[in-house]
Amino acid sequence: MELGMHVADFTWDGGTPAIGPALADTARAAEAAGVSRLTVMDHFWQMGGDIGPQENAMLEAYTTLGFLAAHTDRVLLHTLVTGTVYREPGVLAKQISTLDTLSGGRAGLGIGAAWYADEAHGLGIPFPSTAERFERLEETVQICLQMWGGDEGPYRGRHHTLERTLNSPQNISTPHPYLMIGGGGERKTLRMVAQYADACNIFGGPDAAHKLDVLRRHCEDLGRDYDRIERTTTFSVTPDTTRDALVRRLLELAATGFSVAYVYGQGFSDPRRAVELLGSVLPEVAEA
Repeated sequence: MELGMHVADFTWDGGTPAIGPALADTARAAEAAGVSRLTVMDHFWQMGGDIGPQENAMLEAYTTLGFLAAHTDRVLLHTLVTGTVYREPGVLAKQISTLDTLSGGRAGLGIGAAWYADEAHGLGIPFPSTAERFERLEETVQICLQMWGGDEGPYRGRHHTLERTLNSPQNISTPHPYLMIGGGGERKTLRMVAQYADACNIFGGPDAAHKLDVLRRHCEDLGRDYDRIERTTTFSVTPDTTRDALVRRLLELAATGFSVAYVYGQGFSDPRRAVELLGSVLPEVAEA
């Protein structure tokens, strides 16, 4: 099993002036420990609830990924996940290509239908109905794949019209940057994963095995090799999480069918302590 570190909280010791240095140190330490991916949320406010109030620190995702690219050499970099309504698709495709170019081929796109209505309404971001957001999600994925595939022709969908999908320079990653579609919706999301994506990201709860079975059936219906899709999940650790408890959780997820776990720290005043915990379990779970 591969481990990714998901940075979901920036409220650390030292306040705002310490965020940049702490994030750079954390990224370098994670890469040195053997973590293979670094991700950030694509939010503009903190989410509320257990992870912290909306007023807590949150960084814009793609600026942050560019910063992380400058402080790392090997890890895959992407959001977990971008809300499809936050950026025009052509701009989003270009952002990923730019990150891929400047990182030496280490960029990916994690994307979903978006859910954070309070954030969108607060910042004036259009937030249409659930049905329309899913339509926009599929069009955004199609536009990104078209631009990354070198097709400069027009794209005309129900919600998006692009007259020329020029993208230069093209990506270093081949055939295109890593593409993850996040969410566990059985009828729409997992069908889109089977049709377009390199990876899914679903919660590792009691119904996870069922969700993976649904994905497998979509793959069969579409003639896609299920085993070519990475099955990924995300969960949190806290300062109270023990090494043994983390190993048990990761082995359970591997037995369920997940090959990658993105782990985020919750309640750490210094994010490097979370890196130490992840690094301590990697030798034991790497072959799971």
